[in-house]
Amino acid sequence: MKVFPLAGVNYTEGMEYSDPARLIERCIEGDDQAIEIFVRRHETDIFRLAFSVLQDPSEAHEAAQDTFITALKALPNYQERSSLKAWLCTIALNVSRNRLRKRKVLEKLHTALTAVFQIETRKQPTLEESVIQTEKEKAAWSALNELDEKHRMVMVLRYFQELDVREIAEILSISEGTVHSRLHTARERLRIALKEIHGDKV
Repeated sequence: MKVFPLAGVNYTEGMEYSDPARLIERCIEGDDQAIEIFVRRHETDIFRLAFSVLQDPSEAHEAAQDTFITALKALPNYQERSSLKAWLCTIALNVSRNRLRKRKVLEKLHTALTAVFQIETRKQPTLEESVIQTEKEKAAWSALNELDEKHRMVMVLRYFQELDVREIAEILSISEGTVHSRLHTARERLRIALKEIHGDKV
């Protein structure tokens, strides 16, 4: 089963896979083109989520790859009780947290963010560079990564992965009320942090 590299996916040829159920079916059958389209469709979201946990672009790429390998193997057992995106996010979160535990660096998670900003500009932007594009977005990511994990994670899942509160509660195994509470606290902390950076314009 090949997952990476992903260059060369022909989306015109992949139009037949526009139906998610059909795409999943073809992935289960081992269709290489379907697998590449499946990965390409979700790779940015999964990388972003892995990066928010691991704070290291290289490890986030590896975690994303592990996520897709795990997901593709588990696709025959996928049930539509949750959205495919929520299901993938659950796998990515578990993979990333397992890597983080093995690395034993639960503290100072934000330090690796600096390395991302120092990556050399290339003719073709890398995946991490496409995730963090503007100065204002960099500031937002910096402020986001100052949050503790439980508040950072609900923000990532809600506003970057665009999952609803029910899905977030399911992924994190907490109540919907707790999700609302953490989102409120996180938004307020980010508002204060960004106001200090940008002044009254935030």
